[in-house]
Amino acid sequence: MENSKVPLHLCHVHKLSNFINRTHILVHSIALVFLISYRASFFFQHPKTKATTLPWLLVFASEVLLAFEWLLSQSYRWRTVSRTVFPERLPEDDKLPPIDVFICTADPEKEPTVGVMNTVLSAMAMDYPPEKLHVYLSDDAGAAVTLNGMREAWRFAKWWLPFCKRYGIKCTAPEAYFSAGEDDGDENGGFGGSEFVQEKEHIKEKYEAFKKSVTENARIGDTRSNSRRDHSAVIEVIQETSSDNVDAIQANEAKNKPLLIYVSREKRPSQPHHFKAGALNVLLRESGVISNSPYILGLDCDMHCHDASSARQAMCFHLDPKISHSLAFVQFPQKFCNISNNDIYDSQLRSTFKVHKNSRTKLCINQLYVICTNVLWKGYDGLGGPCVSGTGYYIKRVSLCESSISEAGDAMKLRQCFGPSNEFIKSLRQINKPDRMFVQRNNAQPNETQLLASCAYEDGTKWGKEVGFLYGSVVEDYFTGFHLHCKGWISVYCDPKRPQFLGSGTTNLDDFLVQGTRWSSGLVDVAISKFNPLIYGPFKMPTFLHSMCYAELALFPIFYFLSLWGFATIPQLCLLNGIPLYPQVSNTYFIVFAFIFLSSHSKHLYEVLATGSTFRHWVNEQRIWMMKSITSHLYGSVDAFMKKLGIREASFFPTNKVDDVEQLKRYNMGVFDFQTSLLFLVPMVALIILNMASFAVGIARGIFVGELDKMFIQVFIPFYVIVMNYPIIEGMLIRKDKGSIPLSVTLVSALVSLIFYFFGSIIFM
Repeated sequence: MENSKVPLHLCHVHKLSNFINRTHILVHSIALVFLISYRASFFFQHPKTKATTLPWLLVFASEVLLAFEWLLSQSYRWRTVSRTVFPERLPEDDKLPPIDVFICTADPEKEPTVGVMNTVLSAMAMDYPPEKLHVYLSDDAGAAVTLNGMREAWRFAKWWLPFCKRYGIKCTAPEAYFSAGEDDGDENGGFGGSEFVQEKEHIKEKYEAFKKSVTENARIGDTRSNSRRDHSAVIEVIQETSSDNVDAIQANEAKNKPLLIYVSREKRPSQPHHFKAGALNVLLRESGVISNSPYILGLDCDMHCHDASSARQAMCFHLDPKISHSLAFVQFPQKFCNISNNDIYDSQLRSTFKVHKNSRTKLCINQLYVICTNVLWKGYDGLGGPCVSGTGYYIKRVSLCESSISEAGDAMKLRQCFGPSNEFIKSLRQINKPDRMFVQRNNAQPNETQLLASCAYEDGTKWGKEVGFLYGSVVEDYFTGFHLHCKGWISVYCDPKRPQFLGSGTTNLDDFLVQGTRWSSGLVDVAISKFNPLIYGPFKMPTFLHSMCYAELALFPIFYFLSLWGFATIPQLCLLNGIPLYPQVSNTYFIVFAFIFLSSHSKHLYEVLATGSTFRHWVNEQRIWMMKSITSHLYGSVDAFMKKLGIREASFFPTNKVDDVEQLKRYNMGVFDFQTSLLFLVPMVALIILNMASFAVGIARGIFVGELDKMFIQVFIPFYVIVMNYPIIEGMLIRKDKGSIPLSVTLVSALVSLIFYFFGSIIFM
């Protein structure tokens, strides 16, 4: 670096956006106070004018829960920031620190090997000194097809890596690169000359041969589906020919290629394996005795490197002397390449991500280049940094072990904390020096690597409790980030113009709801533990607003499913029975309820439009919010409570990465595919039927009894639910294709609606 005083990055505070957000928070909060005062006045009314007490209290509880959730979510909007990096100001390559790359896969049937190998190859081809890159793949299935795929990837890498380096290829995943349109050549590197075109075609032929070999191995190979929870450890440094690990390391260095290591930890049915967090901790130990790099890049197996410069951009923060001592990790946003124009399932998570379209580019399987930019995380960043977001993060190794390390530490205490491996304990004494830049590749003995990957290694230690990635929840990323921030570490959110990593979002309703259920369960695990951010966080974190961010993430599944079930049933049942719950139109408090509805929805619409999306996206988000709240958040919360009570064990199912052609076609057409579990379908359809019936009765009451003024809000609520969820009605009554709602489901749901009605009539009358 020519001038050490020149900053490597800048932080920009969004003053206008923050002013708008804070003004809205103030005004909306005042309206909520009036709403609460109206509800509280119920208890002081004359007994003869009181409505039925139970439904009134239930609706009040739903309103309070939703208001509290809204209040927690405003912490993200209090101080939004963005950052700019200057990688050209970094020191020379020989002064950059080594990096270990951790990639996790768990099921070759749901996570195709070709896609996983694309992620591996993209990491190997990053714009970073190759002798300082070490790529580790954790295969929790212990599948032979994955190990064979690694060997094939290593062979193809000797063609792919020089090509990327020679022509400055930015998108280093071959599938994404070769699938891009012809006009994408300049953006992805290359010079357009005949030599480049000829070599590109040659590399493409090599890639097709690589894909064919991997696919054939997957077709005829052993996926070991019966032994995914019962297999021995396998650790292999990948190389051309069979040899020991020492020769492999020397060969890799001679060829100036990143080190490539396959790791399959031992798993036994009698031993807990702690899902992804357990796999990451094994990689943490294995890499400690092999490369022991001070920084780690974590990637999902379907999240390839779309910009080769991500490591250099992350180092702009990690090497900044002003924040390096307290910086735990740099988080890049999750962005997706297979999102349709309509995105009916909100797979891009626009409440967390915003979308920009580049009409020049054709990427992956779609005609749309989707760049998702994390919006909420910019507010998270302004308060102390976001949580670990599962993938696309550069984390400091010392932050995962720092609290238990001392250079002059007692050997016995280190063993009690980190386990019995002498080699690993020896490596710990080096990671307390995060500024070291030399490359360290040790010749780990096979018996040592086997020990570190054994399923009993962590017994009696602090792994997953105070050391490494934390256990106790399937959302190990959130839990680990929270723990790091509570220990005084900070994080930053880096969102460059070009997406650094691209993955594939869910493109069918079943996968989307299953994924949502898993996330909800993991978040509620934390909410009902001693680490509840509202209880544990304020005493550990520097600001209460930062604790509120973590609390919102942990608690929103509970608050949403309780409040949405209340709003989807109580006003409707009372409307069917002629019980008013809201002020009539001529009442002054009607303005309060109308204002709160318009205020929250107009602010949401403003955020959607401001991030480059459309009114249609706003409708989709409203619909998916309702669907997830009454299904995924409900089942995820119940699952977490059952685990807490010991009724069931924790489970983890990887999201399916294999596209069904028909489902994908419907998704791209903007048509819902209702081929999902009855547990998801019946609640949605039953509530729609209930709302349709209550709306019809409400209109009849307004016409024939003249109660529209008194029941207007209760008529409007089911009307709004019906309009927003029209695709469900269409799937029930109009569509006849394979993705429609079966008649049997509609009949069962109608029966459930009748039970709701009779039960409500008995309770509320």
